[in-house]
Amino acid sequence: MSDISLIKELRERTGAGVVDAKTALDGASGDIEQAIQLLRKKGQAKALKKAGRDASQGIIETYVHEGRVGVIVELNSESDFVAKNDKFKELAHEIALQIAATDPKVVSSDQVTDEMLAKEKEVAMEDLKDKPAKIAEKALEGKLRKFAESQALLTQSTIKNPDETVQEMITRYVTQLGENIQVGRFSRLEIGRE
Repeated sequence: MSDISLIKELRERTGAGVVDAKTALDGASGDIEQAIQLLRKKGQAKALKKAGRDASQGIIETYVHEGRVGVIVELNSESDFVAKNDKFKELAHEIALQIAATDPKVVSSDQVTDEMLAKEKEVAMEDLKDKPAKIAEKALEGKLRKFAESQALLTQSTIKNPDETVQEMITRYVTQLGENIQVGRFSRLEIGRE
């Protein structure tokens, strides 16, 4: 494959700019998978720099699936300019689809309540009652961590790419749009469920 076709493929797979794609491929000696990892690390570093900045603009995205599941999500950015960008709107829609499909309860795992954890702990302890105490304690810790991650939108694997979390997907868009992006809040309704 020529350099140009590799750059094109890398850009299609990651959304990176031409210069960033070429630099990553050079740094990875032409290995496209390694170049993707380099771009991810670079994107995460950029996103961390922007994370502390105020995201007080944004949009509200809605999604209704077959008239039975409805989602409303607030996605915030730093500027009105980015909030009106088609890429930003695309991200908001992807997040709404994710919420409709996976039914998270909170935005991030640190928002999982003690009450939610207590209920899960009861179930997990019942499952682990026949295990030795030390093993059960470690297993319980792991189960509760996984439960918190599964209930939080940002730590879920995306429905379109199980190798990427929602937070990693947002980080990709932060890199492309150059601003801090945060999920403000969301609500999900489903016919027949409280």
